[in-house]
Amino acid sequence: MAAAAGTSAFSRFINSPVGPKTIHFWAPAMKWGLVIAGLGDLARPVDQISIRQQVSLAATGLIWTRWSTIITPKNYSLATVNFFVGCTAAYQLARVALNKRDAPPAAAETATAATTAA
Repeated sequence: MAAAAGTSAFSRFINSPVGPKTIHFWAPAMKWGLVIAGLGDLARPVDQISIRQQVSLAATGLIWTRWSTIITPKNYSLATVNFFVGCTAAYQLARVALNKRDAPPAAAETATAATTAA
């Protein structure tokens, strides 16, 4: 019946304000690369994680998640990808925080070893 009206669901998708003819479709599609890279970094040792990079990814992910629901047209695919960018970065930051909390203080051990050796 939609085809009889002259516009199929596929045609509406192609010509929509957030369809593949616009940047609103392709920017979120390419941004999934950041999520994939973040998931790949889960195998990286915690001492090699850049805290500044993860803070900036978490902040921009969460800020853009909110912004993409305010702009016109609402871009839920952009909101979704930014949510996952923020989540993967926040998870990495949690890994760093837990590692720092659970790791014995290296400076205190070195100072103790130096005083006992003397």
